[in-house]
Amino acid sequence: MKKVHIFLLVVFSLITFFANRAALPTDIMESRNIVTAREIVSDRCWLVPTMNGELRLEKPPLPTWVAAGIEEVCPDNLAAQRTAAGVMGCVWTLYLFLLVRYISRRDDLAAATVLVFLTCYNVVLMGRSATWDIYCHAFMMGAIYYLTRALYDGTDEKKQRRNWQWFALAGVFMGLSFLSKGPVSFYTLLLPYLITLIGLPSPQMKGKWKPLFVMVVITLAIGSWWYIYLLTEHPTEVSAVIHKESGAWSNHNVRPWWYYWRFFLEMGAWAILMVAALVLPYWKRHISLKREYLFAITWAIGSLILLSLMPEKKTRYLLPSLAPCSMVVGCLIVHFTKTDKLDKVSKLLYIINGLTISVIVVALPTLIYHFGVRSGMVSIRTDIVATVFMLFLAGWLVWNTLQWHPFRFTAGIAGLFVFAEIFLLGAIGYTFGNHQAHSISAVRTDKRVNSLPFYHNAAEPLRIELVYEANRKILPLNLNDRQAVRAAMPFVLVSQHWTREEILPDILSDIDTISIGTFDDNKHPRSDSHYTSAFINHVTILKQKENEQN
Repeated sequence: MKKVHIFLLVVFSLITFFANRAALPTDIMESRNIVTAREIVSDRCWLVPTMNGELRLEKPPLPTWVAAGIEEVCPDNLAAQRTAAGVMGCVWTLYLFLLVRYISRRDDLAAATVLVFLTCYNVVLMGRSATWDIYCHAFMMGAIYYLTRALYDGTDEKKQRRNWQWFALAGVFMGLSFLSKGPVSFYTLLLPYLITLIGLPSPQMKGKWKPLFVMVVITLAIGSWWYIYLLTEHPTEVSAVIHKESGAWSNHNVRPWWYYWRFFLEMGAWAILMVAALVLPYWKRHISLKREYLFAITWAIGSLILLSLMPEKKTRYLLPSLAPCSMVVGCLIVHFTKTDKLDKVSKLLYIINGLTISVIVVALPTLIYHFGVRSGMVSIRTDIVATVFMLFLAGWLVWNTLQWHPFRFTAGIAGLFVFAEIFLLGAIGYTFGNHQAHSISAVRTDKRVNSLPFYHNAAEPLRIELVYEANRKILPLNLNDRQAVRAAMPFVLVSQHWTREEILPDILSDIDTISIGTFDDNKHPRSDSHYTSAFINHVTILKQKENEQN
């Protein structure tokens, strides 16, 4: 590759994960991670983290430790928290590039794979979210690269010394992946990859068994020490968490095995090519990169099958499969460059895909006007610039489709994402958000509650997003227990109902109440089906009546 191409890939990666990284609202997973990180810092308890005062052992701690370190240096800074996720997104991208280049010995396929990968919207979103998924898969991709180098590099004396290094690094990265989200990436990324290797020539294992054993030991040492510590110090709690998590996998969000049949939609702009790539008998005969294609499609299908075997299913669980799927589409993009050898079906597929995406790009200015300008979030000037850019881009895509420049066409898709990430991301987050929201975060600046503890009705569930927005613990309290209520006063009550509905009249008769306000933390508008009363809460100060105090 030319240095300018490498430079452009690096710039594209940085824009993908870092431009406007605080523009999108937080979700429940981010709230849980950051709340836990805050409590690690405030309570100085790193080994046994808590979330809203309760033990938080469900998730391995590495991403939360990173978040806590950032919280220590840059408190209450969402952009800084998401920077760490962006770094891991770049790590995943780097090792995917290195792996594809090592397997294929082709720079063009590696570049095409990375361009496709960075234009999958779920990759963009997860690389901007301070949660666990991006960590475990990024580390696992590094482990897969080093393991592949260890298995398939030569066995001469010089290479054997290098193999120790590759195996050791693979063990370190596998251990870090396990410490980020347990066995998730082992199952969804590593296992289908190892199954795929069965179809390749067997690696020469002479002199490699000892370093392989060392790799396993390193993986276990790094990945399991925290669990061993917890089993030693908190065996009962760990047993309860294991039972809870295993039950969730088999009883929570249970979907039929065919639930992921629409997996190709996760590829966004590349959905048509991904569907076409599934016609295995045809491409085995016609694609120019047959070995690379068969490797990638086997890896992708293997990941999809393993995910489908799990009872619990969510679309975000498809994230690891986007790496091999990107390699599959990358194979088709490189295949399309062989203009003198292309069959009619390949030519027709390339034209249909290119023109379809071009039509969608032409329609984007209308969507921007309808959802952005009319809502007041996008200015007319920005809309005009976006319209001019989209029309120019559509022309670029059509031209490079008809003139047969697959890589320039792919660069055009990357340009669309760059434009959206720099100029439109904030508008996108606002457009689909709740314009009437009045967040409980406003209590942070209210001096009346600064020194008071926060409680909620123990009989009602509390959304963790409220704890994140309030930036303080909101502990459960039995409001029917007179002694417990009196012992807690003065305190702030966060409740879904008015105080007179939450507390028995004979208990309330001894209490003075000061209303702070009613807050709506719904991320979706009232017209959305996800809008819920669980995010509408009253905040009230409760204290003893003056005559009672005297």
